[in-house]
Amino acid sequence: MKITDVKTHLLMPMEGHAWLFVQVLTDEGTYGIGECTNYGTNPALVAGIESIIKPLIIGEDPFKIEEIWQRIFHSYSSSNSRGFISQLISGVDIALWDIKGKVLGVPIFELLGGKVRDKVPLYTHVQDQTPTQSGFLVDGIPQSVTPSIDDMVEAAKLTMKDGFEAIKTDPFPHDYKLESPEYSGTNSLEHLNDKSLRKSIDWMEALRETVGNDFEVLVDAHGRFDVASAIRAANSISHLNLVWFEEPCHAANHQALEQVRNNTDVSLCVGERHFTRWDYNTILENGLVDYVMPDVAWCGGISELRRIASMAEVYYTRVSPHDALGPIAIAAGFQACMAIPNLYRQECIHTWFPVFEKIITPALDVRGGYMYPNYKPGIGFDFKWDEIEKYRVDPEDPLTRRRWYGGDQKEIKNLLNK
Repeated sequence: MKITDVKTHLLMPMEGHAWLFVQVLTDEGTYGIGECTNYGTNPALVAGIESIIKPLIIGEDPFKIEEIWQRIFHSYSSSNSRGFISQLISGVDIALWDIKGKVLGVPIFELLGGKVRDKVPLYTHVQDQTPTQSGFLVDGIPQSVTPSIDDMVEAAKLTMKDGFEAIKTDPFPHDYKLESPEYSGTNSLEHLNDKSLRKSIDWMEALRETVGNDFEVLVDAHGRFDVASAIRAANSISHLNLVWFEEPCHAANHQALEQVRNNTDVSLCVGERHFTRWDYNTILENGLVDYVMPDVAWCGGISELRRIASMAEVYYTRVSPHDALGPIAIAAGFQACMAIPNLYRQECIHTWFPVFEKIITPALDVRGGYMYPNYKPGIGFDFKWDEIEKYRVDPEDPLTRRRWYGGDQKEIKNLLNK
């Protein structure tokens, strides 16, 4: 069996969220599907599949997953294989595992050593005070306004009713930035002022009161703050018994993370902006966090997620795969989670599940805050091929970019079309 082609499918069944899927085809008719969605760089990833991936893998045996992984990674080491290249690898790696599982007639988790659990616990999101990050839907359309505390409380109640036992939110508002003459429009090195901090505390106290003391609550700062603000933010809500405080500052400087670590008792989590095991080595070796959250669609696929989890196990650190992307990334992370012994929970945005059902079959089996295996071979899901043309979009279309990448996307599109 040989690889004959690699195709990309950029689909947007939900406004502003274009998911990038990779299909690896073989000469025996079997194909695998993967995902490497990254909203801001999808056009570059599509080009990368054509110019970087295809020449390296067409004609190869798709069962040689590790050899292909190493070939791509080391062929581009001079361009830094961690990040853009590891995302390309992710899409291909997931698809190759899918092919191998299909040919052998078993789910991917059986190829990873077999399941260590019968179902995977999930955590989900409620509205954030960060409007473009929140997943705040009205009639299935993402909203770019900041929800009120009442909106968030109502969403939390519905999430509990759906059986979830863990919720994440970003309680730190962006609104105040627009009033600041120093605000440059970037998403980094924010300073948390008193007004914003009070809003954050009110938000979190309302959430804790709504869900009760035994419910698991997680906080995400999205890597936005300077060190002083990150420490102040963590300590101001430490009384609310958080599972973790995620990405308190930008991922690029481990010393900054260590400063936060040394000045708060709140458990910390990082990982979505760390790629491959080499990015995790220093973090784990120096005990900088309590949880890690690699993204299967960015870190190097199922192969690398499994290796990172094994590294974390040595340091008695739990793994909670990041995922705010499309359905194949969720499915790939799930396959790994079934075989990862040191798992905390898998991330999801449960309000997106009905959207996933527009393009994949069967539907995800999610009940009572857990995802269950369907025991189908490979990744366990396929596209509704007769439906996906409805949602196919041009990679260069500005409307496929998430709102936080700047500017009014409809206005940008009109300008480009002039």
